[in-house]
Amino acid sequence: MLMTRSPSPTDGLATLSAQVHEDLAKIRYATGNWNIPVQKEGEDVLDVAIIGGGQGGLTACFGLRRQGVTNTQIFERAAKGGEGPWVTFARMITLRTPKHVTGPDLGIPNLTPQSWYEARYGKAAWQSLDKISRHDWQSYLDWVRDTLELPVVNDQELVHVEWTGGLLRLTFRNAAGVETKRWARRMVLATGIDGGGAWFVPPFISENLPKSVYAHTHENIDFDALKGKRIGVLGAGASAFDNAATALESGVGRVDLCLRRTKIPAINPYRWMENAGFLAHFSELPDLTRWRFMRCIYNLNQPPPQDTFWRCRKHENFAFHPGTLWTSARMDGDEVVVETPNGEMRFDFLIIGTGFSIDLKHRPETQDFADSVMLWSDHFAPPEGEESTLLSSHPYLGQRFQFLPKDPSDPKAPMLAAIYNFTFASMPSMGLSGASISGMRFGVEKLTRGIARDLFVEDGEKHLESLLSYDTEELISLDPPTV
Repeated sequence: MLMTRSPSPTDGLATLSAQVHEDLAKIRYATGNWNIPVQKEGEDVLDVAIIGGGQGGLTACFGLRRQGVTNTQIFERAAKGGEGPWVTFARMITLRTPKHVTGPDLGIPNLTPQSWYEARYGKAAWQSLDKISRHDWQSYLDWVRDTLELPVVNDQELVHVEWTGGLLRLTFRNAAGVETKRWARRMVLATGIDGGGAWFVPPFISENLPKSVYAHTHENIDFDALKGKRIGVLGAGASAFDNAATALESGVGRVDLCLRRTKIPAINPYRWMENAGFLAHFSELPDLTRWRFMRCIYNLNQPPPQDTFWRCRKHENFAFHPGTLWTSARMDGDEVVVETPNGEMRFDFLIIGTGFSIDLKHRPETQDFADSVMLWSDHFAPPEGEESTLLSSHPYLGQRFQFLPKDPSDPKAPMLAAIYNFTFASMPSMGLSGASISGMRFGVEKLTRGIARDLFVEDGEKHLESLLSYDTEELISLDPPTV
């Protein structure tokens, strides 16, 4: 009997990759590189350096290619396989966004998450799927990178930026401490949710407790070492609940999750934001309207999804405590003592889910020019009673995601115009775009068209010279046609 081999998932994905290439070939009109090559000190100059090899950096690179800007390079500080949060510090089971969300595909049907999932698991599996798992999302992003052959260089952390002769001089350092330098005309910062600052730990914790008894939700945590222990979790957001659930599933003795709010957030403003009007055009609104939108969104906060809450609530050794602000912390022998308005609580280990702060001076890739960047607090004064320290700390960006200077006469102003902030810190200015799956497609379209525009306008005279010297003849014969 002749035995035939059943198609494997690898076969399906290989076929899908071929279909993607066919799709791109059919719509390749005007996507060839049109930029004029530049050299500096004998070195090739990148048109765009992209910092960050996660979903934002990959999609930005693809978007630039669709605009005909192909002289690009993605630089990622993590080793290959460690890009982004999905298989590192993310501890949810599935994405929070609906499964039908699109983004990295930029409108190419065969490049969508649905096409990848069906090729990998089958159409029936997609139909029965609720949400995409975080591991599958990372596998999807890896497939996008490989299928599109996006130029990612890993183990390259950007540590210094300077402006020389109208170009960016970027210094990268690898894990071994070896530094390399590259020239670039433009730079995109796609460094994720904390790309505008640093993960935040309240000073009463960081200044009074040894690091061995607490960790932020973004850090590596040895949950196996916490078995049988009492865990205190601070925070009301999804990541706090994700970490509480992971601890419970790892066999800790007890988890008490405490939040400042009197009730756990229930309304998710992200679901409202997922409409083309808001996603595409929010950045065109007046400052006051944008401020009021974002003040509402930030005040609502993003709640834990229902399945994440149930993931914790099903454990009898889990409790949550609304209206329980932590006011101080100290050690008492091996115990951590936390003071609250409701009395003291004692734990063996703390997990801090208090998000991040916005301060460009805390990032190596932005610290060289952070003091020159215009913030919302430098540009906009909200009406009385509508103040927000958090919103005020964000950079106030131009219409193409570019940084703006506090002082137009600042010598660093031309450098700031060449740097585009596609991180979560862009949100008050640009809406749900940088570091967001839901807004990625719309944000990347605006970002990449803006960069292409800036590059073309900067070289307008050179392109004119190219036209004036263009001498390729299309009419090559004045004789009658021959049969």
